[in-house]
Amino acid sequence: MIRKPAVAGIFYKSNPDSLKKQIEWCFKHKLGPGKIPERGGKREIKGVIVPHAGYAYSGPVAAHSYSRIVEDGFPDTFVILAPNHTGLGSSVSTMIQGEWETPLGNVAIDEQFAEKLVKDTLIIDADESAHVQEHSLEVQLPFLQYFSKGFNARKISDFSADFKIVPVSMWMQDMETSTEIGKSIKETAEALGRDVVVLASSDMTHYKPQSIAKRDDAQVIEAIKIMDEKLMLKRIMDLNVTMCGYGPVTAAIIASKELGAQNAEILKYATSGDITGDMSAVVGYASAVFW
Repeated sequence: MIRKPAVAGIFYKSNPDSLKKQIEWCFKHKLGPGKIPERGGKREIKGVIVPHAGYAYSGPVAAHSYSRIVEDGFPDTFVILAPNHTGLGSSVSTMIQGEWETPLGNVAIDEQFAEKLVKDTLIIDADESAHVQEHSLEVQLPFLQYFSKGFNARKISDFSADFKIVPVSMWMQDMETSTEIGKSIKETAEALGRDVVVLASSDMTHYKPQSIAKRDDAQVIEAIKIMDEKLMLKRIMDLNVTMCGYGPVTAAIIASKELGAQNAEILKYATSGDITGDMSAVVGYASAVFW
């Protein structure tokens, strides 16, 4: 099965050359890390948080997490946890076979990992329908493809990414569900001897004035920085923070700690208002890393 792109030409450029330039713009933007990183090989990172709006809005913030991933070196597999905005499909679902297509080529699913995750985790179903129209996972792939080995010296038709993915869509985002997913990722990776990075896709506050968004998001980010998922969820509830991917972030924090992460760093926070200049109703974006 080939999962076709749903938001190419909407959230990011659909032309391959234009998309490569757009990705480079994200890294070089004043809100981005300032340069295009080079691949390293330390492999200390266990998890990251990245936003998922259109590249024109959140791309520079997302570039901070991808810069650290690239400099740290790619794992065998990225387990990508994303919220389900469409309501389609199972409450928590993955795809256990096939590839994801973007304008930059195809990325294979780690079928062995996905199959075992479904087999050993009662809450996760094999259901591709939740992924067909969802943008929050799709927009992460071109960033990773851009830094795949051999990417810049090939034809797209000949390209094969040097990493695989396990796509997980979460409509249920409660603590119990997120905890089960986080622990199951560690157990599956350990059982298969797989080197993984858990990537949580989420935006922060939605459509509130800049001052309120920054104030409330800062409280949530403070909890993320100390890797306290329970405190994070409490502050989200107490402050009514409209963070769309709190479940993926919760699961990523748990999985990262289970995989041995002891440190967290907030790499960048900005809002759509910092891009557009309209501070009346902004969306917040954050990048963070766990290692």
